[in-house]
Parts: sequence; structure tokens; C-alpha cells
Amino acid sequence: MLFDKNNRFNLANLITFGNIASGVVAIHFILNGEYLIAIVLAWIAGGLDILDGKVARRFKLSTEFGVQLDSYADFISFVVMPSFLLYYAITEGASDFTKIIVGVIFLIYIISGLRRLIEFNIKVEVGEAEKYFTGVPTPLGAILLWLLYLTFSYNLIPNPYIISTLVLLIAWSLNSRIKIPHP
Repeated sequence: MLFDKNNRFNLANLITFGNIASGVVAIHFILNGEYLIAIVLAWIAGGLDILDGKVARRFKLSTEFGVQLDSYADFISFVVMPSFLLYYAITEGASDFTKIIVGVIFLIYIISGLRRLIEFNIKVEVGEAEKYFTGVPTPLGAILLWLLYLTFSYNLIPNPYIISTLVLLIAWSLNSRIKIPHP
């Protein structure tokens, strides 16, 4: 059962479901202001994202279902969740106007991330890994958002508009022609 390629709940997919669960639970903690717990869950999601691909290739469990499932997990854990984390952190105590402007920017980021994942799924071959990603992969985009979170949290860049401008740059990079080596 766990090593049956045709089972939707094979080992690789179960690991991906764990990634999804980590991202969803992290969003819960973000909404309750528990950012540190959310960040720990985000790193767990990242570890699971690496593990599911290795398990799928090692045990020949790669399927179209798994590719699609992995993108849904990436969308939740590496697009939506880090966007929520950074948005809520930089708009805490901000005016309604700032929340709306920054919110629109984060919606642009989320749409850019979704577009990137859909484009990737259209081009990917099941079980194959390209030598380079074209555009910044969503897990790297998430890491960049977490770095912005740190720069804001440590008052290195305390202005939500500057942070938001950098978020727009990252959103652009997701669908750019930048070549990133595949690990």
C-alpha cells in the first residue's frame, strides 16, 4: 500500500499531505499571532517537501497525481503561508489604508506564485527533474519572504512599504527568466 504507485495514499503522497497539514496549521498560528510556531511549521513543511520528492524518485512513486499534489502543497506552504506571516507581521498596528495597499501587493504575490506553479506543472514530466528552474521556485520565494520577515522583525527595514516593494520584486522573479540550479 505505501509503495503502490497507484495508491493515492502512498508514502510519497502521505509526506506531501504532511507538508500541506504543516502549512495549514502554520496559518492558524499566524492568525493567532504565534509567529515562531508558524515558522517552525514552515521549516517542517520545507523538509517534507524535499523528502517527498526523494521518496517518490527512490521508490518509483512519481505520478501525475503526486506532481499536482506537490504543487498544491507548495502553494499553501510556500506561497500563501509565508505571505500571511509577512503580511500580518508588517501590518500589525498599521492604518486601514496601509493594510489595504499592502494586502493588494500580497495578493499579487499569491497570484504570481500560483501562476508559477501552474506553469511548472504544465511543463514538468512525471519523475523528471530539470537541471535548472526558470524563475525563482516557490520554496526559494518563501525563504526570501522569511528573510524580509526577519529584516522587519529586527528593525533593519521597519517600513511596510519598502518591504512590500521587495515583495513585488520577488513576485516578479517567480515568473522571470532567471535560471536557478535544481538541487
